[in-house]
Amino acid sequence: MFQLFNKPVTNYFSKDENNQIVQAIRNAELRTSGEVRVFIEKKCKLVNPVHRAKEVFFQLEMDKTIDRNAVLIYLATKDRQLAVFGDEGIHQKVGQSFWSNEVKLMLDNFNKKNYTVGLIQMIHDIGEALQSHFPFDASIDKNELPDEIIFGK
Repeated sequence: MFQLFNKPVTNYFSKDENNQIVQAIRNAELRTSGEVRVFIEKKCKLVNPVHRAKEVFFQLEMDKTIDRNAVLIYLATKDRQLAVFGDEGIHQKVGQSFWSNEVKLMLDNFNKKNYTVGLIQMIHDIGEALQSHFPFDASIDKNELPDEIIFGK
């Protein structure tokens, strides 16, 4: 699911906001075997941001998680586009309506210039869905992917 948000995110995030987003990813992943990543670039290199999110998802090898339960949140700031791409394991569990609702909630925040809040809320909600379907098992689960925000060009 993708949408446009009204105002561009011009300076991305302050150091504190960046840390809050990364901590939200870590908190979400503490309760699940799933993985969440955030990728931000200025312009979407493809016409459809969902296609770009899918391309980035596979470039980052997010499809290599054991349960195929990784999720990429994609933002193209100058183009004011966003998309969410969930691997087949999580997508089969939550369905398209979950992603559509999450994008709507994030857009509501973004359109009020609450970029950090919007991202953190989406990360939290994705973490809740992942926990529900892929709960953390300390005996086998590990952090399979880095938690830091990825900044493209």
